[in-house]
This record gives sequence, C-alpha cells and structure tokens, in this order.
Amino acid sequence: MALTKPQMILIDLDGTLVDSVPDLAWCIDETMKALNMPVRGEGKVRNWVGNGVPRLIQRALINQLDGEASDTLYAEAAPIFMALYADNASKRSQLYPHVAEGLQWLKDAGIRLGCVTNKDEQFTLPILEDLGIRDYFEIVISGDTLPLKKPDPAPLLHGAKFFDIKPENAMMIGDSISDVKASRAAEFSIVCMSYGYNHGVDIRTANPDVVIDSFAELKDLF
Repeated sequence: MALTKPQMILIDLDGTLVDSVPDLAWCIDETMKALNMPVRGEGKVRNWVGNGVPRLIQRALINQLDGEASDTLYAEAAPIFMALYADNASKRSQLYPHVAEGLQWLKDAGIRLGCVTNKDEQFTLPILEDLGIRDYFEIVISGDTLPLKKPDPAPLLHGAKFFDIKPENAMMIGDSISDVKASRAAEFSIVCMSYGYNHGVDIRTANPDVVIDSFAELKDLF
C-alpha cells in the first residue's frame, strides 16, 4: 500500500528502532536474584515489554502479563532494577537491521523526525546516544516528558505541536497496539514493524495502515 509522504514521523524506540530486551532481561534476572526469586529469562521478558519499566517489573514479580505484585515487594524490587538498568541500558541492546540507513533515507527525503517512547528520559537518551542515532531526532519525547504516555495521544500531539505540523500530515512508526491506539487517537497514520514487542500477538490484528519487516522498506512506502 502506498502512503502519502508525511511531513513528520515520530518513531517508537523499543521493539521498533532497538532490540532492548537483552539488557532488560539481564536486569530483571539480576533483580530476581537479589530478591531470592527465580530468574525469568529473556523469552518471558520479550513477551512482557512494551508498557514501560514499572509494568515490566510488576510482570516479572508475578511471572505473568496481567496483575500486580504487593506494594511492599514492588517497593523493594523497583530501586534494585532502576540502579541496574541505569548502568545497563545499552550494553547488550542493538539496532534492528537497516535502522540507521532507514533513518538517513527519511532525513534525506526531507521528513522531520522525532522519537516517542514510554521509557523514561534517563534511559532513553543514553540508548539513542550509545547506538549512534540521537542526532536523527529533532525531539525526543520520553515516558516522563508529559503526564500521559502512549496509548494516550498526548505525546504524539506534543510532537505535532513542536513541529507545527497538522496530524493529517504526520505519521508514527511503532510496533505495538499501544502505538496503534495512540496514532488513531491523534489522527496520525501508523506503520508498524512486524518484529517488535506486542506480547506475542501479531501486530496485524491491530490494523495499522501498513506492516513492514524492515526499515529498508520505508523508501517504497511513499
């Protein structure tokens, strides 16, 4: 499907630009060890990510997608995880194939770029810097930039306002149902990556405008 070339694209971080699960899984398992609980492993963590760090910690503590641990246990676990992740946000994470060339192509095409993620800024910016893609983005909207996160449309509308671009001329590239919901509510078009983090559910079931397998395919979309 050919899409109208947008004036601006906001791009999600985890599961879209970066496979961050190896670092997150390492930190989760080290947290579990510190609490004398069983480690969870990368496979489970891969299924749990996508709704921010607090949700990930809750899921690891109860070893399932839905529900919450006791306040006491979460209060013990969260600072352990945060301290570990502060030093391990990008040691094992990698860009997905063709991300850098895809970003360069978008920039060369005159499309203005921002990054929008539910991850806190203290973790987001080092990942973008360490993996060499920070300079592609004129704005980075993190999970703690505004009071509301995706799937609320507020972060996307904040980006549109920053660039002074109408939502109908804006696009999001993401990987999860949260990204689709935010885009629909903000009236952005939405392209999803097939490989991302959507709790094991095929992202096509969320009906984004287009699903692609690689950033190398972006140049054929418009």
